[in-house]
Amino acid sequence: MKIEEGSYVLLFHTSRKKWLTKVTPDKKMHTHLGIIDVGATIGMEYGSLIRTTEGKVVFLIEPTIHDFIMKSERRTQIVYPKDLGFIAARTGMKNGSKVLEIGTGSGATATFFASIVKPEGHVYTFDVNPDFMEIAKRNLEKAGVAKHVTLHHHDPHQGVDVRDADVAIIDLGDPWTVLDVVHDALKGSGAVVAICPTMNQIEKTATELKKSGFVDVETIELLIRQMEAREGMTRPSMRMIGHTTYLVFARKVQKKAEVPAEDESEVESNDIE
Repeated sequence: MKIEEGSYVLLFHTSRKKWLTKVTPDKKMHTHLGIIDVGATIGMEYGSLIRTTEGKVVFLIEPTIHDFIMKSERRTQIVYPKDLGFIAARTGMKNGSKVLEIGTGSGATATFFASIVKPEGHVYTFDVNPDFMEIAKRNLEKAGVAKHVTLHHHDPHQGVDVRDADVAIIDLGDPWTVLDVVHDALKGSGAVVAICPTMNQIEKTATELKKSGFVDVETIELLIRQMEAREGMTRPSMRMIGHTTYLVFARKVQKKAEVPAEDESEVESNDIE
């Protein structure tokens, strides 16, 4: 696959020195490795290499959704790919899913989920900050998924016009305040996940979910550690992101139904019939 004018390319020198850029004929990037002639990459194949004016090797990599997310324009903290991937798996998100997002932020989450639910599914995202919405729009367009996302500049506490959603994502400081809105928007047994950076948030959210027509409430934290894999010297990386967020999952059921109390002394059943 060849690089064309208007394409995006990941200029890769090392895992810690890489740049995502749009290719135009006259573009040149000034870096500490020397000048990179971006325009000269037009017509070259992804995977090939060029050299800077200082003779440093730079590989031309076709960017993935992961690259677009990690290199996205942002004013808010993004949800990391390790959390996004588990959310998609835990909620059963797939092509054709209808997704409600409350709290657009920089659009990184909407970008990732749109890449999964397209071409038949859609993401509907709501935020009250017009500046965030503009940033999200640019990030979605850059990643090529804008047509699969509808941006709403609207306070979701006042209700949303989404119904029969398969999945709802809440990324607010007080997710428990929109649980009734989310319940109305989800289909029966639809999945909800709240993204909560702090423990007091997950405690309040989990407590309110159980009162608001949701079951299968589960709270988790995912940690990821890189390995320095070198012949004869392999060891865990000395640098690690110890905490990004907590994730609170639940499923929609009929409100005011009698929900059995959890008994932590019971052994989890894994019976399959």
